[in-house]
Amino acid sequence: MRKIFVTGIGTDVGKTVVSTIVVEALQADYWKPVQTGSYFSTDSEKIKKNISNQKTRIHPETYVLKQYMSPHAAAELEGVRIELDKIELPQTDNTLVMEGAGGIMVPLNDEHFIVDIIKKFDCETILVIQNYLGSINHSLLSIDALKFRNIKILGIVFNGPPHKLSEDIVVKYSGLKVLGRVNKENVISPEVINKYAAEFRPNL
Repeated sequence: MRKIFVTGIGTDVGKTVVSTIVVEALQADYWKPVQTGSYFSTDSEKIKKNISNQKTRIHPETYVLKQYMSPHAAAELEGVRIELDKIELPQTDNTLVMEGAGGIMVPLNDEHFIVDIIKKFDCETILVIQNYLGSINHSLLSIDALKFRNIKILGIVFNGPPHKLSEDIVVKYSGLKVLGRVNKENVISPEVINKYAAEFRPNL
């Protein structure tokens, strides 16, 4: 099974849109191990709404937490402890795209972080980057943290309006492949996802 983990340099940088594109491009299965903010919606629901292939299976989350906050904090409010040992891969022969919660150093509990899920399952990793004041620092720190743990980085995806100076320094410093760019879209739909899937597919 090929395992691809989609993470980001922070929260709300476009991980779910990129995950949808990768899922559609590869007709892969999808799994969100830890979902917070389920009171509003889940990322699995968003993925299901915007894919159009018939091969993808969406696997149930291991932990679903109502509050939109760090997993360890959301879990504490519900009297739950997230246990890394209880997060087990779903059974599939297909490529599996996994999506994290927030960035790689978001805590699951008082000793484990999102990056520990990536390490546990030996995933290839896609890092989603959105340009904002401070994003260079967040990008380079995230890349260094992944490299320090010997995690294979498949590449980076830029999401949103371009900023050449910021992007150039990230690419030059990291030496990573740019898998694609997602522009600011007014609406995310299956048609939009299919367009990007065709663009991303050769790089995946």
